[in-house]
Amino acid sequence: MTLEEIKLRRLAGQHLLTPTDTQTVVKDLCGVQAQFLSHALHGLSIRCTEVNTDGLIKSWTNRGTMHLFSADDLPLFLHEGRTHFLRPVDTLESDAYISADRKAYFADLIVDAVSQGIDEREALKAVCEKAGMTENESQSLFDPWGGTIRALCEVGRICHKVQEKKAYQLCPAFEPMAEEPARIELARRYFTHFGPATIKDSAYFFGTTQTKVKSWLKQLPIAEAELDGISYFYIDNGLPAGKLPACLFLAGFDQLMLGYEKTESLFLPKEHMRDIFNLAGIVRPAILVNGTVVGWWNLKNRKLKITLFSPADQQLIERTAIALWNDLKRIEVLP
Repeated sequence: MTLEEIKLRRLAGQHLLTPTDTQTVVKDLCGVQAQFLSHALHGLSIRCTEVNTDGLIKSWTNRGTMHLFSADDLPLFLHEGRTHFLRPVDTLESDAYISADRKAYFADLIVDAVSQGIDEREALKAVCEKAGMTENESQSLFDPWGGTIRALCEVGRICHKVQEKKAYQLCPAFEPMAEEPARIELARRYFTHFGPATIKDSAYFFGTTQTKVKSWLKQLPIAEAELDGISYFYIDNGLPAGKLPACLFLAGFDQLMLGYEKTESLFLPKEHMRDIFNLAGIVRPAILVNGTVVGWWNLKNRKLKITLFSPADQQLIERTAIALWNDLKRIEVLP
């Protein structure tokens, strides 16, 4: 299999050649990473005929990071035996700040408040303070990186609303899937829509071991291809028609970047890895030209800033930007 064929299969699998509906995209991509909601919505907009957030959930899933995903997939992502890199404060067990009994009391209080429409983080904190939460207990219950809010999301009692401001809603009722069928289903989606991919890619994406990935492959209808002595695995949907897109403005934290081991990306030249994956943990929104990342972009107040680190057709990039955002005030290109 050629490099272009692998890229085409990946782009097609991730709906970057032919757009489809929102539910199909979030299911096929195992959710869309959503630390910054604007990036998640852009990632959907370049893949969907029309973005519709009805029926979507925002919560922690793959690798313990925030994703948008279908409410239908709550049993899948919150399956039995999952490990989401939780700290003691992110569980309903006792920790250094609060006992399990006290935590359970405030957890029930939070859920009850959310059911009554008191849904914003600071308002929920005020409810708990009124009920006697101490400053020490608040360090666990309202830990800025999770706390009891996360614990309640992890057990499927509440989830984030699909909006930038931190607010919550009750989760619909669901029955968690058993662990092994859930992991096999996630692997099936991955190798169908991210493949061809290496075992190392999949282990990186799911935050697991290569040994575990190999056990999944034995239970899937996997095809294998080779490029430059490296084995790639995929579930065959046929070679997509067409050619590599001339230009794509990917989202920050885009699945096309996060779906594979970053040091071995077929789209991002190794010498520019830190231009996209910076040391602060940010994955910048990349610009893809003819299947290769050539720079990144930032949009603020209808002013688009483009930073190029490789030679590229600037006019093509600007035309693509104008087609995406027809109300731009200014485009600034930095070589």
